[in-house]
Amino acid sequence: MAIFDFLSGEFIDVIEWTDDTRDTMVYRFPTVGHAIKYGAKLTVREGQAAVFIHEGQLADVFGPGLYMLETNNMPILTRLQHWDHGFRSPFKSEIYFVNTTRFNDLKWGTKNPIILRDPEFGPVRLRAFGTYSMRVTDPAVFMREIVGTDGHFTSDDISDQLRNIIVQEFSRMIAGSGIPVLDMAGNTQELGGLVAKAIAPTISQYGLTLPEFYIENISLPDEVEKMLDKRTSMGIVGDLNRFGQYAASEAMLNASTQPGGMGAGLGAGMGAAMGMGMAGGMLQGSWGAAPQPATPPAQPPAQPPSTAVTPPPIPQPAKVWHLALDGQASGPFAPTELERLQGEGRLTRDTLVWTPGQDGWQPAHEIAELARLFAATPPPLPPVPPAPKTGA
Repeated sequence: MAIFDFLSGEFIDVIEWTDDTRDTMVYRFPTVGHAIKYGAKLTVREGQAAVFIHEGQLADVFGPGLYMLETNNMPILTRLQHWDHGFRSPFKSEIYFVNTTRFNDLKWGTKNPIILRDPEFGPVRLRAFGTYSMRVTDPAVFMREIVGTDGHFTSDDISDQLRNIIVQEFSRMIAGSGIPVLDMAGNTQELGGLVAKAIAPTISQYGLTLPEFYIENISLPDEVEKMLDKRTSMGIVGDLNRFGQYAASEAMLNASTQPGGMGAGLGAGMGAAMGMGMAGGMLQGSWGAAPQPATPPAQPPAQPPSTAVTPPPIPQPAKVWHLALDGQASGPFAPTELERLQGEGRLTRDTLVWTPGQDGWQPAHEIAELARLFAATPPPLPPVPPAPKTGA
């Protein structure tokens, strides 16, 4: 006990702080029960500042360096104590070391979605998160406005307050930016700079600054992202007519391999036919053509015998054709598309064609279902006979 009593009466002649933590912002040097010796050595390392609090008032602030605590380098404390005529006795003050290095990889994020009006989708809700760095630029203001008498202040003690400021300014900036939702991923750097600039005046009142601010992600609600994925899928599909035929073929093929007998096959066939009908209707609507009626149209009036053409058979819903065009297999094509290709001259009598179930490629004119495309083609004109010679 006598040893502790002896130490409690010792004067402090060396004042320093060696920080071995990564989150301590302010550390109070232990001076309880001790007086600071006149001429004591104060060591302030790089990335630190020392703040003296004397009788509840903020006094002198020391930057990096080695100091001898005398009246000539403690002007505020000297004035508070009226030491103008000399000072040699020990004194008591509270000493706080402030960490002025950067605190990196601090997290921020929106707790609730931000509602804004998008020029393409209308009202939408967004979430965002990212990281930022923080440092103390004015230790005196930071001690007066934030720390107070806290003897061990960490970055976690102020992160919630900074997060609220960041989210508030981020919500205001992103709502007034006018940037479409689909373009925000390419403008996160610009938005981050705007947010950091907007919050700088507020956090400067705390003696702080944010050297770095990053927006890592801006996302839509899960429901909206699912609908956006469907919209993207429709854009990738492209030709709905061809996609409907492909889907119908796949449905019938899958139905044939599933148990259930004839009923399952019939249901799959009906579903495939409905899918082709919907795809065809959507495609015709995009071209501006009138939709097909539910009942078959009336037969057109018969043409004169000399010009009548036998109408082609009605194609099966799921039957498609592949053509050998320019040395490569192309398709599948619907019967209506074959008429267009024949009119453009790309489908000729000798073009090789193939359809599922057919044994190899065959010329178009050898297939009964396609021969009608060439029935109306007139034969080549006979050569014109030479004019008879007249005698002189």
